[in-house]
Amino acid sequence: MSDEKALLEQLAAIEHERWSHWQRFMHGKGERKPDGSLVLPADLVAKWERLIETPYAQLTNKEKESDREQVRRYLPIVARAYGASSE
Repeated sequence: MSDEKALLEQLAAIEHERWSHWQRFMHGKGERKPDGSLVLPADLVAKWERLIETPYAQLTNKEKESDREQVRRYLPIVARAYGASSE
């Protein structure tokens, strides 16, 4: 496997873990209906829609930190791929 393909697979695995974590979080906030559908609370939908529309530079520091936390999962792999330290 080429170095590029190996890097792609490592990052894709982290992305899947990130997505799975988010889906578990969202599903945990919803109300499961008898037909299997989920109903999400309106306040959370409003919050997430606001975040979707907000550029990163305009987020609060707490909101930015949430994004930084996710990037920290990728950083060591990217740093190794480019021969740098992630410290």
